[in-house]
Amino acid sequence: MKASAFVYPWDVNGDPDAARRIAALGVEQVTLASAYHSTRALTPRHPRHRIVTAEHAAVLYPTDDRWTGRELRPYAAGSWAPGDAYGEAAGALADAGLDVHTWVVLAHSSRLGAEHPDTSVVNAYGDRYPWAPCIAQPATRAYLVDLAAEAAVRPGARGTELESLGWYGLTHLHAHDKTGAIGLGDAGQYLMALCFCPSCRAGYAGQGLDPDELAATVRAALEPLWRGEPDHGGWAGVEKALGDEKAGLTRAWREETARTLQEAAVAAVRAAAPAGFQVLLHADPVSYHVGANPGVDPAHILSVADGVVVPCTGGAGLLTPFAEAGGASGSGAVLAANFVVVSGMGGSPGTLAADAKRAAGLGATELRLYHAGLASDADLDSVRDALARR
Repeated sequence: MKASAFVYPWDVNGDPDAARRIAALGVEQVTLASAYHSTRALTPRHPRHRIVTAEHAAVLYPTDDRWTGRELRPYAAGSWAPGDAYGEAAGALADAGLDVHTWVVLAHSSRLGAEHPDTSVVNAYGDRYPWAPCIAQPATRAYLVDLAAEAAVRPGARGTELESLGWYGLTHLHAHDKTGAIGLGDAGQYLMALCFCPSCRAGYAGQGLDPDELAATVRAALEPLWRGEPDHGGWAGVEKALGDEKAGLTRAWREETARTLQEAAVAAVRAAAPAGFQVLLHADPVSYHVGANPGVDPAHILSVADGVVVPCTGGAGLLTPFAEAGGASGSGAVLAANFVVVSGMGGSPGTLAADAKRAAGLGATELRLYHAGLASDADLDSVRDALARR
């Protein structure tokens, strides 16, 4: 199976050995960030720094004139990725013999929400999630589609991986996040992700729901969780909380909103890209899930994109619905099993060879390794050994 390692431009730029070191892992490809959210990242081998603080979501290349005069537009990076940081890193990685694909984070931007609060998801209590742009809003959708096309199709890139192309929710993994005191399972996460901005309220009304009544039902359904009662979990828990009809109608609105955005974004990327350009989405096969790997309908998304990147750390079971959908359609889709290979982030690089074999048995056609820049030398040694045994 072909393997690709995730990389940030700051892992490569300023380190003359970085591209060669990544190529020596045995990967054929790198997935290089061109648009990314705020983060604080370790760079354990860089000759000039050990910590990079990306203060806000930004594009890591100079934008073009499509954004002139628009209120919603991407932000330039600061000192952590100046100029065409993506292009500089991409050139070095290509010179080392690696295929370069872009890594584009879309509906996840705290600065966008801070400066344009009306773009954010609003929960049933009226709280805004500034890190989570509401993908139902027309202006936000137009921004995300254009960002996808521009950030994906960079010079020399042979494909792209689109992350967060769907609904985002409460879970953010934000600095000093203190939202884990209550155990929200799937049902609680869904209820806390339901948006009540004007666009979503109109969407619920279009489904025959009263938005105010729905918000009150959501708040009432969450009360037992705040008291410490267990989350019954799964879609059955949402149906129990809201009633079957209300639950189904909210899901119908959200799934249609996400599907049409995904279709539009992929179409925009294809229109801007050269022939043979590969488009993958980070995805979860449970369609009501939210986050960096948003829920999708496997059959639908494999009819839209060339494939998916699926989180497999801790188990590769999420591959199965995609493999079944791809096999039924004969699409020949890429199913990339994504494994964290950083021990300190819950990864298990020492078992990568066995994990990859199990993933292949479940239908994986490629590997993704998160993350070549963050991993220790010992972790990278394990990756190198595992890839050598393919």
